[in-house]
Amino acid sequence: MKFYISTSGIKRVTISSSGAGKAAPPSTFTPTAAVAGTRRITIRTLLPVVLVLGLLLPFLFVRVTFLVLESATNCSSTLDCIGRGLFSGSDSSPKLRDELTRALVEAKEVELHNEDGLESFDELVKEMTSKRQDIKTFAFKTKAMLSRMERKVQSARQRESIYWHLASHGVPKSLHCLCLKLAEEYAVNALARIRLPPPEYVSRLSDPSFHHLVLLTDNILAASVVVSSTLENLANPEKLVIHIVTDKKTYTPMHAWFAMNPVKSAAVEVKGLHQYDWSQEVNVKVKEMLEINRLIWSRYYNNLKEEDLEHESQNKRYLEALSPGCLSLMNHLRIYIPELFPNLNKIVFLDDDVVVQHDISSLWEMDLNEKVVGAVVSSWCGDDCCPGKKIKDYLNFSHSVISSNFDSDRCAWLYGMNVFDLEAWRRSNITETYQEWLKL
Repeated sequence: MKFYISTSGIKRVTISSSGAGKAAPPSTFTPTAAVAGTRRITIRTLLPVVLVLGLLLPFLFVRVTFLVLESATNCSSTLDCIGRGLFSGSDSSPKLRDELTRALVEAKEVELHNEDGLESFDELVKEMTSKRQDIKTFAFKTKAMLSRMERKVQSARQRESIYWHLASHGVPKSLHCLCLKLAEEYAVNALARIRLPPPEYVSRLSDPSFHHLVLLTDNILAASVVVSSTLENLANPEKLVIHIVTDKKTYTPMHAWFAMNPVKSAAVEVKGLHQYDWSQEVNVKVKEMLEINRLIWSRYYNNLKEEDLEHESQNKRYLEALSPGCLSLMNHLRIYIPELFPNLNKIVFLDDDVVVQHDISSLWEMDLNEKVVGAVVSSWCGDDCCPGKKIKDYLNFSHSVISSNFDSDRCAWLYGMNVFDLEAWRRSNITETYQEWLKL
């Protein structure tokens, strides 16, 4: 053995042996090289071990969990059951799987609906361990909990679609901003406050020899489309008088729009409901109508929140009843058109979602044979069929009063374009009849 010593320590150790036969070559030992080799071997060995443990530990945890549940009824002690499950082979796995499958199959949907299940998996595990229930009960309650969660998710999705439907019928942000800008123009711009119609056209407003067109709307852009499309197709626009009736909050921007965008030839009147001088009797009836409508809306809204929303047809009825078009004040005030225009005899009524494509002057010349309304029936196959909606689609014919007074198979007529004979309307007392049916 030879030592090579320097000032920094032992650099090399040479070991020589003198055994029998040929002498082995001397071996050199370097301490630094030995330490590096040992470190490399340790890292290479440790990494696979960590990976294997990371893969096996989750399966081992699940296995031990089922063994603990099984030990509650089948084993004398938990440790004994775990030991047998881990070291006695795979005999219990098929048995456990078969028992779980059998328990899940036996869990009926009716029983699951009646099961007072837990809301979280942690509560389920605590109950199972505290009451020492078997694996069948565990499987049954797990399936019941998952079924309830699935029903809640489906109900939440349906409610989301319903609320999106209601929100989509609200006032768009761009339209709301337009109203604000026009209201500001009305306040600061004298041109936006000029009189509508001009003084030379005022006498036409109550002259029955002119063609009177009525719009009840709170949508400024929609009213503009109806007016412009009608005038564009009329042969004699100078005979047209347009009456736009809106609510109090929309009156200012509506007036500003038509004042700054004047209509040539025709007379345009913009009037708010607050500007009508109705009698006390009419005011009371309007308030009663709005209150009844509010109660109907509240009933449908409460039913919508309480229902499971599993029947599509019933959901459609709720959505139609809650639609802002059905709840709009302007929509309900159509029944008071004779009171809105006491000096007129015949008018053409257009909805604000109509685009006129032809000359409609002939509508004012139509003979209604003393009928109240001329309307378009949603049918294109004659009087003997009704491919569109029928009266039964709007009224509840399971009620004896409805079924004894209405024909369920009569075609419904569209309310987008109507010709009204206001004199016949006043003679027939339709407004009072409507009030009585609404109360009923």
